[in-house]
Amino acid sequence: MTQAYTRHTGRGSSNPERSGSRARRLLSGGRDRRVWRRGIVLAVFALVLAGLMGLHSHIPNAVGNFGSLLETFLPWLGLGIPVLLLLALVRRSGTALLALLLPTVVWLNLFGGLVATKSSGTDGDLTVATHNVNADNADPGGTARDVAAAGADVVALEELTGAAVSTYEKALAGTYKYHSVQGTVGVWSKYPLSDTRPVDIKLGWTRALRSTVRTPEGEVAVYVAHLPSVRVKFNAGFTAGQRDGSAEALGRAIAQEPIKEVVLLGDLNGTMNDRALAPVTSQRMRSTQGAAGDGFGFSWPASLPMARIDQIMVRDLEPVSSWTLPATGSDHLPIAASVRR
Repeated sequence: MTQAYTRHTGRGSSNPERSGSRARRLLSGGRDRRVWRRGIVLAVFALVLAGLMGLHSHIPNAVGNFGSLLETFLPWLGLGIPVLLLLALVRRSGTALLALLLPTVVWLNLFGGLVATKSSGTDGDLTVATHNVNADNADPGGTARDVAAAGADVVALEELTGAAVSTYEKALAGTYKYHSVQGTVGVWSKYPLSDTRPVDIKLGWTRALRSTVRTPEGEVAVYVAHLPSVRVKFNAGFTAGQRDGSAEALGRAIAQEPIKEVVLLGDLNGTMNDRALAPVTSQRMRSTQGAAGDGFGFSWPASLPMARIDQIMVRDLEPVSSWTLPATGSDHLPIAASVRR
């Protein structure tokens, strides 16, 4: 009995030893070192992600205009953060989790303001809308009525075809007394228009116009533009040279505008992050969506919006709200904004 008791006690006494061993290992940092050693590759990916977002303007366009392509879809890089977070948790990597703080901070700094609600909730003095109606639109009359239903004072339409212009004019005539079509772009207004003329954006045909809108509060210069499309080609990358040249020409035209208050409406085939629009934004033009919109306001493609390439920009006007309108027969969504003088 004594021997049995002694052996049992001996076996029982080994438990404190094992417990003590575990405690010593924890205190010595053995387990912690494994936590910090794991996930080094994930941490590197997190730092690269932060670099792509934070230094996007320094990424060159020399090869396939990669910098501009990246900027077009820049907000979507944020999807890499939850993916890396999940992998870091699976790997139980403290290093990867710590590294993820950097891309998270960078993304929030770039786009956190767009997530928040910025609309003032009040009406402005002037409501404007713009829509690339799509040259292949099978229902131009329905599209025109849908846009008119938004209640905008001024409407800009892009990608008008000669065959469809009369349909748009007829559908909008009851709401808008004044209008002008120049080439493939047009402007419709409840207020008188004057000094309407084409704007040369170096394409060889008219895809931009300028008009003076005489509102009850005074004159506003309205520009409507449809910059050239960009393409992603296997052998050439992101081909955007023609779009970039047109953006420079449009920026020069706005720089020479004598009227202080300016509204730019149109399909610019570029996001506000895209460096190609710098010639325009450098003229103190700011996005109504960035200033007073709710969310990103993606407008293209209409079936699954991934980028806001349709823009409303203003100079010396205060945006109070900006929003995306319901889909029409086009591959773009119409957008609208309300501004105050």
